[in-house]
Amino acid sequence: MSSPFELLWIFFIVTSLLPVLQRRWLEARRIRAFRQLEEQRKSRIIGLIHRQDTMSFLGFPIARYIDIQDSEDLLRAIQLTDPTVPIDLVLHTPGGLVLAAEQIALALERHPAKVTVLVPHYAMSGGTLIALAADEIVMGEHAVLGPVDPQLGQYMAASILNVVEQKPIAEIDDQTLILADVSRKAINQVERVVRDLLDDRLPELQAAELARMLATGTWTHDYPITVGEARELGLPVSTAMPKEVFELMQLYPQTSQRRPSVEYIPLPYGPPERSPRRPTPMERRD
Repeated sequence: MSSPFELLWIFFIVTSLLPVLQRRWLEARRIRAFRQLEEQRKSRIIGLIHRQDTMSFLGFPIARYIDIQDSEDLLRAIQLTDPTVPIDLVLHTPGGLVLAAEQIALALERHPAKVTVLVPHYAMSGGTLIALAADEIVMGEHAVLGPVDPQLGQYMAASILNVVEQKPIAEIDDQTLILADVSRKAINQVERVVRDLLDDRLPELQAAELARMLATGTWTHDYPITVGEARELGLPVSTAMPKEVFELMQLYPQTSQRRPSVEYIPLPYGPPERSPRRPTPMERRD
């Protein structure tokens, strides 16, 4: 018979191995889902999916965003794809570094075969910049894109320029003037990149106007551009989102450090069945 110490030791071993086994199992399911989607769409499927992760030891949540590691990995995936093979990018991100997003966008734009960006829920800021490089943007019916105007720290670059334009220069400190100079350069750079991405897909004047609207602070940085508004802006948007993409997103759950705020029975519901109507007394007499 096992001693209490041995049972406790076995419990600790199982407890320590269980997260590793669960992670391996989830990774295997993701690979299988990618392969099935590739076979269905006859394309290379690439995922750029950001969730809030958790440190493996201390359990602190870490916000994820587009960074240089993402651009290096994604560029490698594009390099491994034959020029004749279409690319489908599943994109779910709050944005990130302009440099990384611009590298990814330019690499996708130069891929000879068709490039489709699939946005099941949202692709904001740098995510929208990447989406603009696609031949087709497929969005969920309630998915959103966002402006790509540069941010300097916690401030919009366009707002910094507004301060300089509205106050006499003698009343503006040197730091704000320096930030305004950097803001002007950042806006011009992003506007040029957006215009270059759109030139082959939209008429020149329309591409220039859309680049101005997206890059110069027309809206707040978290403004949601819906499917309808994206179409009005001239973007090649479709809502023919494969259901397998939503199923794939379920394999990237948010870290669960607390009780979920949204709960429901995870089954598809059809229209309610109607019970037979009871006859009226007059009908029963007849």
